[in-house]
Amino acid sequence: MNKFLITALFPALLLACAVDAPPVYKERDAPIEARVEDLLARMTVEEKVMQTVQRTYGKNMNPNNVERETRAVDPLTGSLIYRSPSPAYRNRVQREAVERSRLGIPLLFGFDVIHGFRVIFPVPLAQSCSWNVDLVRASCAVAAREAKLSGVDWTFSPMIDVARDARWGRVVEGYGEDPHANAVYGAAAVRGYQGDDLAGDHSIAACLKHYVGYSLSDGGRDYHYSDVSPQALWETFMPPYEAGVRAGAATVMSAFNDISGVPASANPYTLTTVLKQRWGHDGFVVSDWGSIQNLVPQGVAADEREACLQAFTAGVEMDMVDDIYARHLPALVEEGRVSIARLDEAVRRVLRVKFRLGLFDRPYVEELPDDERFLRPGDVALARRLAVESMVLLENKDDLLPLAAGAARRLAVIGPLARDSVALLGSWAGHGEASDACSLLDGLRARFGGEVTHARGCDHDGEDTTGFAAARRVASRADVVVLCLGERAAWSGENASRASLALPAIQERLAAEVRRAGKPVVLVVSAGRPLDLARVAPLAGAVVMIWQPGIEGGRALADILSGDENPSGRLSITFPRGAAQQPAYYNQRQPARPGSGGYQDLPAGPLYPFAHGLSYTRYEYGEIALSSDRVTRDGTITASVEVRNAGDRPGDETVFWFVSDPVASISRPVKELKHFEKRGIPAGGTRRYTFEIVPSRDLSFPGPDGLRRLEPGVFHLRVKDRVATFSLVD
Repeated sequence: MNKFLITALFPALLLACAVDAPPVYKERDAPIEARVEDLLARMTVEEKVMQTVQRTYGKNMNPNNVERETRAVDPLTGSLIYRSPSPAYRNRVQREAVERSRLGIPLLFGFDVIHGFRVIFPVPLAQSCSWNVDLVRASCAVAAREAKLSGVDWTFSPMIDVARDARWGRVVEGYGEDPHANAVYGAAAVRGYQGDDLAGDHSIAACLKHYVGYSLSDGGRDYHYSDVSPQALWETFMPPYEAGVRAGAATVMSAFNDISGVPASANPYTLTTVLKQRWGHDGFVVSDWGSIQNLVPQGVAADEREACLQAFTAGVEMDMVDDIYARHLPALVEEGRVSIARLDEAVRRVLRVKFRLGLFDRPYVEELPDDERFLRPGDVALARRLAVESMVLLENKDDLLPLAAGAARRLAVIGPLARDSVALLGSWAGHGEASDACSLLDGLRARFGGEVTHARGCDHDGEDTTGFAAARRVASRADVVVLCLGERAAWSGENASRASLALPAIQERLAAEVRRAGKPVVLVVSAGRPLDLARVAPLAGAVVMIWQPGIEGGRALADILSGDENPSGRLSITFPRGAAQQPAYYNQRQPARPGSGGYQDLPAGPLYPFAHGLSYTRYEYGEIALSSDRVTRDGTITASVEVRNAGDRPGDETVFWFVSDPVASISRPVKELKHFEKRGIPAGGTRRYTFEIVPSRDLSFPGPDGLRRLEPGVFHLRVKDRVATFSLVD
């Protein structure tokens, strides 16, 4: 018999000889790869294609995603976006796949668990301002537990798009403007969601999104073209994804945007050459909602079938919702335009993730009551801790804050955000409920007692000023006014681009009206993006950016204003003076004429720079000490700096280490964040912060091919206003 024929028939012969033995794919103790291959050999083309299909189940929670008519669940479907918090419903649907299909392949249930499932934490942009990586990881672990016990196996998080234009609404969903920060937080989120074992009782699969360059959307307009140069791709946008892959992220989501003319969901270079071959990612790629269908209006595919072919052959293994793979892949396979080998590789990757999650061995979840799944006291306390550390004190003139307890502190809490619990939850609030959230007013009343009065003043927007008189009256009777302004929950997020970063005019007018009462004003701003505060900040004695802080926002704010907590948040994204200054970010490249070329009608610097944030104490930095002023390619340098808490309150201080490379073959940014560390310092105490500089990691840079270059020369190490200089030598 021809040896090639024997090879082709071998899997079938094995199955025939082992007809009485249990299938290998059902053996718990068999290696995962053996189980995958055994199952794959048993599948028909139809069964394989359906594993690449994701559909929906439940009420649409994202108005930006328009879906086709609701349909009954096909038990062969690979995945469902599951929008119910009920484990019983999930088990009922899963039973259709496991017990009523030929091979019993379980469904993979996904959901947008972005900053919490029922316990809603601060939005990711706020979390990054905490600079507390352990807290971020722990919050993701809590979200994973609640989600897993509710039937969710997979989250479409973390978003690690480096975002530098606050007009783009999805800045709220990521970790700010710095590549290193996004890499560190993204890896922490992956570890929080997935735990030590992806098959663990409280683990869910993470998904790195949106791969890649989505945040460079032209003019901050969502879904628009992005002109991503090869240098920018590797220098700015790729590092967080590589870190997430190294952290073990099970899946990746392809983006809507073009990458300089080649859409991210049909880009073989990023999806296969880099992700799969260079980085060795062996999970699967899921498209963003409808991004395969979008290839037609993007002008690279003539029709749906061509879009299907391009996305699938580029390396997208699962089609989110638009059903293009279900409609067109079978015919493409039959025609030979998609090979069986390529189809098998895609399905292999999907099955591998399902096996790693333990879905074949434990397809159902325990049906626990709500009080055993949600809002555990320790989880709520964690949400409060993260909210406290995420809030940033932007201004504090004449030490208005903290408010002295019992010192005739009659507070007037004014503004449309004072009682808006929904706004505190922010966008992508999972299954969070407004009734779970402590409003700003309630938090302040609980902390300061009965001397807290309230007036709404105005709505979030519009032109109705009838509430101004009451606001002014309440303000005039108070010792201090807490003015709560900002965004509705839906004003940031997907498809929430804004041409202006200013507060609505009605809110700015309310601020001016309240200021006329002549009382000290604490401005509290809740939003999912940096705002233009240039006109309202001068009206206040103190400004606190609380972002969208989650269910414990009100209590966390009270902790900060009262002085029970010393603010330690520092900005992970620049606050511009207005939309005209966009994009504004700290690590821009060196200009041709320093000090020239800016807008003649706008100050050159931002309103609040990256890493800005005040405290109720004062920190004094010593000089940077280096273990040597020369380092070889294979050597290291240890840098250290002493920080003294010169005040009378304990506090947490984050030290940011920046490197500058003034001369290189490819011009470098003016400075780049390479390390950060947050530590507590007692009043009067001193802490020494250290940073070990590894040249291959900290002094090299990628070229347009993604290969790193390490060039000898002079480097500057910067901490606050301290600078140390050293040389890399051959």
